[in-house]
Amino acid sequence: MKFMGIAADDSNDTRIGVVQGDSVAPLTTLVEFWQDPFAWQQRAAAGAAGAALPLSSVREVPLVPASARVLCVGLNYKAHAAEGKFEVPEYPTIFGRWTASLSVGGVPAPVPTGEAGLDWEGEIAAVVGARIQSADAATAESAVFGYSVFNDLTSRRAQKLTAQWTLGKNGDFSGPMGPLVSRDEVGDLRDGLQLRTRVNGIEVQNGNTRDMIFSVGDILALVSQTFTLHPGDVLVSGTPEGVGYVRTPPWLLQPGDIVEVEVDRLGTLTTPIVDASARDRA
Repeated sequence: MKFMGIAADDSNDTRIGVVQGDSVAPLTTLVEFWQDPFAWQQRAAAGAAGAALPLSSVREVPLVPASARVLCVGLNYKAHAAEGKFEVPEYPTIFGRWTASLSVGGVPAPVPTGEAGLDWEGEIAAVVGARIQSADAATAESAVFGYSVFNDLTSRRAQKLTAQWTLGKNGDFSGPMGPLVSRDEVGDLRDGLQLRTRVNGIEVQNGNTRDMIFSVGDILALVSQTFTLHPGDVLVSGTPEGVGYVRTPPWLLQPGDIVEVEVDRLGTLTTPIVDASARDRA
């Protein structure tokens, strides 16, 4: 089952809808959904969703709650660590995004002032559906509600100013995220999903989740030893090799470029790149 956040063009009231082909059926409010997403999935399967609306008649918005912790993992694919000349880490490298940086497919992402461009990082986001506290890996993974395509668009200049990556990972509209596909339809990421990123139709990344160093369950279990995870929290699980900054010469996204991330069973996420002046109009 596929879910997305929707809002009427004249309203900021976000609802969760069930995607059915080229239409979406409103199900419940964002807040109510994340109180028990597994229960709402069952209700949707039983026909609880409202009348289907054409996708063209609604505005897609991020489907995670404002309170969500968005945890991202760096260097979680062996080949990506190698291309950046990093050692395979003993523990996952975790950094945070604020929900304010999240976006959806089709929304332009601006290149921040002072940046030579944006770098692409095609990824898979796992969204938590049940409370996780001091859990083992299997228990933590069973609490994942679903998965989504994600593009961790990165401001490399800002990222490299200090040892902390926060600034370079929170640009305006720099975290586009696709609709959420329930875990029962995706299966175990370790079975292997192909992830491809294209810039203006040219393939720049082609990796498989079998190359992951740490599984989603491993990472969530580790995090849960320190703080409790709640429904709606997001884990962005890392990018495969092929990012732009390691190339000779570096290749970064420029205004006018179109970047697409495609993942088996999850779909394709498309983001146009624009100049910094677009931030003033947002």
